[in-house]
Amino acid sequence: MSLDKLDRRALLVLEDGRTFHGEAYGAEGETFGEAVFATGMTGYQETLTDPSYHRQVVVMTSPHIGNTGVNEEDAESRRIWVAGYVLRDPARITSSWRATRGLDEALREQGVVGISGVDTRALTRHLRERGAMRVGISTTETDPAALLARVRSSAEMTGAELSTEVTTEEAYVVPATDGPRFRVAVLDLGLKAMTSSRMAERGIEVHVLPATATLDDVLAVEPDGLFFSNGPGDPAATTDQIALLQAALERGIPYFGICFGNQLFGRALGLETYKLKYGHRGINQPVMDKTTGKVEITSHNHGFAVAWPDGVAIDDPVSTPYGEVRVSHVCLNDDVIEGLELRDPSTGALRSFSVQYHPEAAAGPRDAGYLFDRFVELLASKKEG
Repeated sequence: MSLDKLDRRALLVLEDGRTFHGEAYGAEGETFGEAVFATGMTGYQETLTDPSYHRQVVVMTSPHIGNTGVNEEDAESRRIWVAGYVLRDPARITSSWRATRGLDEALREQGVVGISGVDTRALTRHLRERGAMRVGISTTETDPAALLARVRSSAEMTGAELSTEVTTEEAYVVPATDGPRFRVAVLDLGLKAMTSSRMAERGIEVHVLPATATLDDVLAVEPDGLFFSNGPGDPAATTDQIALLQAALERGIPYFGICFGNQLFGRALGLETYKLKYGHRGINQPVMDKTTGKVEITSHNHGFAVAWPDGVAIDDPVSTPYGEVRVSHVCLNDDVIEGLELRDPSTGALRSFSVQYHPEAAAGPRDAGYLFDRFVELLASKKEG
């Protein structure tokens, strides 16, 4: 092995002691987080800049990553959020005409420690069998036992409240593309830029508020609807936003939530949430819309999910103080709940809804874009009523 290769050595150690050796990729140093795998073959820039990945070390299952580089248009937020990055075969050159720099350079610029040359197939199979767990990557530590000790002393995802770490510091407005038809208050729990764009192009004036916003902040917008974004962390540790949502539901404000917003919607309605063994991440997850019977291929990033009450059939409604809640979407891989809808028990009219996946998925697919149209229809029916 050449001296250059020795200088670039990197070490990855999982919480259970499984160890992988590779080469440094991105910044040098040491990092810790929750090891998760993402199955998308494209869209790595959107993944890196998705705030939902805060404090997670992302393992890319696609073996060849980086050939399209990084550009100035595809970022979903102001920075890269992943805690670390793991790939097998990094591109040696950047070949896209849109690229302004290489992926390795972008990771170095933002201090993101990564490792390449790893058997990501073996690592992914291990996480599928054992579940998501804490992990450490180091370009400075050569002793697996020493790194393992630091991994086991690092923070866990369960019980972590992270939305306040990724939210906007100040409120701002995204104007409607073609004249405002509606005004929506958006709680930024880890908001992706494409979410606001999908609303704006449908005539919604988007008022983005920090995760710490109060009910008074929401009402000051005089909104036609309320939206909770995707975001990182354990929904059971996020309590203030649940109280805010319950107060909004009591006032009859139409609600739409995505991903973390789905989990908080479930908890606001009295349902429980739980941690999945290894989560859903990637842009190829099949989901059925139970309201239409149609199947869509969807983009996911979630490690927690909503639990349906014991003894209640998945097709039966559950009564809540705000109406009847039903399961609207399910994952066809494992039957995990992927959407909820709240309806008036007497008329059956839709009051609010949420989905666990990402209909705004910038890297594709586009199958679930209709959900923004469904939100517009809900806003219109409430306004006309």
